[in-house]
Amino acid sequence: MEQDSINHDMRAIRELVLELEGPIAVFGAAGFIGANLLYSILGVRSDVYGITTQSTLPHRLSSIDIANIRKCNILNADEVRTLFEEQKFKTVLFFAAYGAYAKQATTELIYQTNVVGLSNVLSVSEENGVKSFIHAGSQSEYGLNCTGSREDWELEPNSHYSVSKIAAAYMIRYFGKQKGFPVVNLRLYSVYGPYEDDDRLVPKLIDHGMEGEFPPLVSPDISRDFVYVDDVVHAVLLASVSGCKVLPGESINICTGVKCTIRELASEVKDIFQMSVDPLWGSMENRAWDLSNWYGDPSKARELLGWRATTTLREGLMKTCNWRRSNPRQATIGLVSPTVRSQTIDKISAVIACYKDAQAIPHMYKRLSDVFAAMGVDYEIVFVNDCSPDDTNRVVGEIADKDFRVILIEHSRNFGSQSAFLSGMAISTGDAVVLMDGDLQDPPEMIPAFYERWKCGDVEVVYGRRVKREASFFMQMAYKSFYRLFKRLASIDIPLDAGDFSLIDRRVVHQLLKLPETDQFLRGLRAWVGFRQVGIDYVRPERMFGVTTNNFVKNMRWARKGIFSFSNIPLEVLFFSGLFLVGFAGVALVFTLFTSFYDPSMPRGIATIVCLILAFGGAQILATAIVGEYVGKILEETKARPKYIVKRIQKGSTRYTTESELKAAYPTSLDPAPLVRRDDKDTLAHHP
Repeated sequence: MEQDSINHDMRAIRELVLELEGPIAVFGAAGFIGANLLYSILGVRSDVYGITTQSTLPHRLSSIDIANIRKCNILNADEVRTLFEEQKFKTVLFFAAYGAYAKQATTELIYQTNVVGLSNVLSVSEENGVKSFIHAGSQSEYGLNCTGSREDWELEPNSHYSVSKIAAAYMIRYFGKQKGFPVVNLRLYSVYGPYEDDDRLVPKLIDHGMEGEFPPLVSPDISRDFVYVDDVVHAVLLASVSGCKVLPGESINICTGVKCTIRELASEVKDIFQMSVDPLWGSMENRAWDLSNWYGDPSKARELLGWRATTTLREGLMKTCNWRRSNPRQATIGLVSPTVRSQTIDKISAVIACYKDAQAIPHMYKRLSDVFAAMGVDYEIVFVNDCSPDDTNRVVGEIADKDFRVILIEHSRNFGSQSAFLSGMAISTGDAVVLMDGDLQDPPEMIPAFYERWKCGDVEVVYGRRVKREASFFMQMAYKSFYRLFKRLASIDIPLDAGDFSLIDRRVVHQLLKLPETDQFLRGLRAWVGFRQVGIDYVRPERMFGVTTNNFVKNMRWARKGIFSFSNIPLEVLFFSGLFLVGFAGVALVFTLFTSFYDPSMPRGIATIVCLILAFGGAQILATAIVGEYVGKILEETKARPKYIVKRIQKGSTRYTTESELKAAYPTSLDPAPLVRRDDKDTLAHHP
């Protein structure tokens, strides 16, 4: 009889899933209820996508094809808009939320996720003609007025989470009642079942019950209205198929209407597992929002949706227990199997240093976008305008207005390519960063090879090794000679023929940003920080547009910077040269005395004196110059001037110009060098 009921429920769910208008989006798919929804729909059709903010495949979704997962930050309206333009969603199931658990206590994030995030997705859904929108509301909307609550009762919030969900409910009411948008708010009560977090009440009771014991518990009189997750999935599907069209803007309780105390729940668990021990009541402190009479009235759901909870508490507990026994790995929060690791949704940040590259930028953007799309990764493209005299700002700005993944950083003056790379790395958020020159001499088509090598997991840096340059024979030989001289002189292992073009793991980026040096030579510092590094050969082409900004003098400066930053050998050469010259002078003196003693008539040669003066004088001047190079570097470092000054940032269509806006544009999780106020109110400086 029970099996007949299960088969009937499965048929009903299958029929409802087939009626949904696709494609279907499940926001918050990494969560407990969202994951159950996604699995239920995927069991019937494939045009459903789980939307998550996580860069790696969440543990609950480990058995889902990566093709059915999309990454999106709902706090970024441009990112949401791009997602909808690409996927053309017609049904949206919104289960993204923050603040329902005690561990989710960041007030700002509660309102951002539950109100701002919902507003972004609602607005974009309306723009794109979504046919059905279900929002996961909460019993917490009733707050203190929670005893047998009905939808027309006054809402009395008792927490920030409660306030945020009330605001969301009123937003939905506005969209539904005033704008006629097909959206419904389902006020979910205490949902439990497969995939629920380990530290929640029901999973803890079951896991401890299987060991014949009870976990720490609050007061036995605290009550809940427990709803099994399969019944919730059924309610969501019913509301999506019919409720949104006839009940736009309504809020509906999804509950059993049965008050169940913690004492009664513990009693069921004790009976299921035939336990001989009793719970120790009060061994866990009551939470601020725990209430003794917390249950709802499901009449509206029954009358308007034809829904009621069909799973009894005992049945639900047994199903949850059986699932946790059959899926011990899935039941462990945070456990990611090797299969999941291989299905990561990586984010790659391309950082491009731009100077007189305005003509090349559109081609760079197009080639990078095509490469990243083919790779199937999330990405961002950071163009750093190092005060270029051409119209780089306009060109990049127009691209960013159309693509939220594009970021423009404008420096207050020209600080050089190394500072441009540091500026871009500081604002990047990718799991790995690709450094490139803006002249397209670093081919974007090499990035997949870098990425695949990095994904093997045994290296943190993959750099491009220039086996050939499309340049004159003299310049090719000059570059090769420099790299070999640099390698021999440097105090660390410097790879041959390696420029800035590279893919760098986030951990290495973090270490590079922490280095206090002002005058930086990144390809040397990249080697200095260590980690495992490997090179991939490529041919470096000529510039696609314009002429190179390098010349002999600049190349000599680069060579000096590299050698004097990573080698003390010039000083050692001075030391031994001095010893040699002093020894040579001593020998010459002895020889002169000897010849004078035995041959007084021997003429004193003015040529010898002049040669010695020139030799020693030249050696002194050279020694002074070499020491001066080191002293100059010491002087620059002691000044502690900022490595660069940011004048303006544009992320997508959002512009940051004031001090507070610029600070907000940097990802605080990266702990970059501190932003320091300068004279210009619209600029920020990065200090070491």
